[in-house]
Amino acid sequence: MKSIRACIAGALTLGLLSLGAASADPAPANAPMKPSESKPYGDWTVRCFPVQSPSPCDMFEMLASKSSGQRVMSISIAYLPATDKHVIQIAVPLGIAIQKGLTLTSDTYTSPQLRYRRCDRAGCYVEMLMDNQAVSALSTATGSAKVRIVADGGKVFDIPFSLNGFADAHGAMADLARKKTEKPSETPPDHTPAAHTPAPANTPAPDNTPSP
Repeated sequence: MKSIRACIAGALTLGLLSLGAASADPAPANAPMKPSESKPYGDWTVRCFPVQSPSPCDMFEMLASKSSGQRVMSISIAYLPATDKHVIQIAVPLGIAIQKGLTLTSDTYTSPQLRYRRCDRAGCYVEMLMDNQAVSALSTATGSAKVRIVADGGKVFDIPFSLNGFADAHGAMADLARKKTEKPSETPPDHTPAAHTPAPANTPAPDNTPSP
């Protein structure tokens, strides 16, 4: 596996920003879950998954090496309508200084230090709730944003990512998430009056003759 320095340097030199897909809680690398819906908004992709989930949809962007296709970084943001909260996942290569965490910045927002939650053979991941105000700030940012990571040797890397389409993607993703988590309304009771059923033809008419 290439070192983090080689992966990032190569990707930044080639300058390819490509879109991919990953949920806030992704399936194992050898069995990725395929979305049932997927639509691009600028440099972001909104997609929904065929599973019952509090956050059935996400918006995603990935930076990859043009030569190898290897992921350098990906960002996924999902919305949980039931609690009006967001979840963010940022994936970076192995070889980072775990204890240093990472930061995300734009011209309208600077995150606190975000801690890595886990690592696997595909990379290391920040997975956590994201403040709604941070999402709003990124939606109004101009230009690009960046994720700052620190390699094991102490070298700092700024990985730029695009905010083109961020606001539209977020609006579409949140709307889809709400629709897919709505409980179907109960069918109202039927108050239609029952139809009159005539007496059978052979039923004798009542005898209304007065008694003697």
